[in-house]
Amino acid sequence: MFTLAQARHLVATLRPRIDELIALRADLAELRADLAGGAESPLGGRAEVKALEARIYAIIEELGGHDIEVKGVAPLLLDFAGEREGRPVLWCWLEGDDDVRWYHRLECGFPGRRPA
Repeated sequence: MFTLAQARHLVATLRPRIDELIALRADLAELRADLAGGAESPLGGRAEVKALEARIYAIIEELGGHDIEVKGVAPLLLDFAGEREGRPVLWCWLEGDDDVRWYHRLECGFPGRRPA
């Protein structure tokens, strides 16, 4: 269980890895688009696709090792189990946010997000 402060601290601490995952995801999308269109890519070929996928998967596993739930990759959505006012919640960080600014009750999901 994370407090809001702990979730915020963990996002700040892991920010380089989070940013790396976002950059790798963009490279993978571009590489796949080039290859699907039959064009050569400055990013490589099929071997580089597999390497990028492996690096992305490793970062997702690393985040999971910190008890962070990766709910989406495009955009990147991270949830941290916590409690607010005696109820279980998930503190949410969405790609583009500079901090953990949202939460939702477990049974409400993303549509139930509220400012933290």
